[in-house]
Amino acid sequence: MIDIPERILLGPGPSCIPQRVLAALAKPTIGHLDPVFLRIMDDLRTKLRTVFQTTNELTLAVSGTGSAGMETVFVNLLEPGDTAMVAVAGVFGGRMVDVARRCGGAVEAVEAPWGTAFDQDLLIEKIRASKPAVFAIVHGETSTGVLQPVDRIAEAVHAYGGLFILDCVTSLAGVPVEIDRWGVDAAYSGTQKCLSCPPGLSPVSLSPRAVERLDRRKGKVASWYLDLTMVRQYWGQERFYHHTAPINMNYALLEALDIVLEEGLPARFKRHAEMHARLKAGLESMGIRYVSQEGRHLPQLNAVAVPEGVDDAAGRRLLLNEFGIEIGAGLGAFKGKAWRIGLMGHGATARNVELVLAEIREAARRR
Repeated sequence: MIDIPERILLGPGPSCIPQRVLAALAKPTIGHLDPVFLRIMDDLRTKLRTVFQTTNELTLAVSGTGSAGMETVFVNLLEPGDTAMVAVAGVFGGRMVDVARRCGGAVEAVEAPWGTAFDQDLLIEKIRASKPAVFAIVHGETSTGVLQPVDRIAEAVHAYGGLFILDCVTSLAGVPVEIDRWGVDAAYSGTQKCLSCPPGLSPVSLSPRAVERLDRRKGKVASWYLDLTMVRQYWGQERFYHHTAPINMNYALLEALDIVLEEGLPARFKRHAEMHARLKAGLESMGIRYVSQEGRHLPQLNAVAVPEGVDDAAGRRLLLNEFGIEIGAGLGAFKGKAWRIGLMGHGATARNVELVLAEIREAARRR
């Protein structure tokens, strides 16, 4: 048996998992059509709607990580030849471009410099000019630590019959995500970030407008496993068997959602904001700057410059091997230049902030 060390997970995910969630994973496995499990599925849908702040009927947990949620949305809503505009300001915007092209979409990538947010007015102008069938953007870009404002985009997308897709993998349950108020047609997330659940499920929500697009597809969905025309019949009243759901992961997600809702969304958002402010103040006292745009920092994912004189990989190894703290390396344009410090869900505590600050000081001292 491999000896698994205990880590304090302060990277870009997975995040720290509460004992209640780990205990839920260990509950007895039952069948995926057991009446008790079907009640759990219904409870999950109701609680996911609350966290997404939506009334969308088609809200469920896709069997797979956040990337499976991304593919689910694109493969169901984008047909070959459809036009898609994707806003790219980091790794995960770029990944949406790749997935949309694999679906046969005619993709236009709109780019912004790494570490910056898009100007919504600029995006609206481009949407009006191109009239895409789908417009997609990342709400919280994990690779750059940027929180993207998206509250004014839907009107422009919908004016030409388009659908608005939002990546909420890192943002859900850490900052406000208001699917209905923002007019989002398809949103996806992951369990391993601010929900503080192990990786393995991807919450997904589709608006009635998106369901209508799904229902009038010209051809079959290219992925059998992610085909919502079938999967929704398992999660809906029909209860038609589609695939064997990861039973225990659904237990864990239900427990994680209970924890979120017991705390309350406003209190949870406030906690993440306060821990971000505490971390930022401590880092700035050491002369460490953020690489994400001022005023657009993503509270739960802090992208900061590697301290002056500290080797990127050696510093992270020190934190991991000597202190049991995991932080993330930079990606893409920030590779070797940035650290990504996650304060997500259960991990967003004053104790963890002070621990990581203390060990970063130690890493800087040893340079």
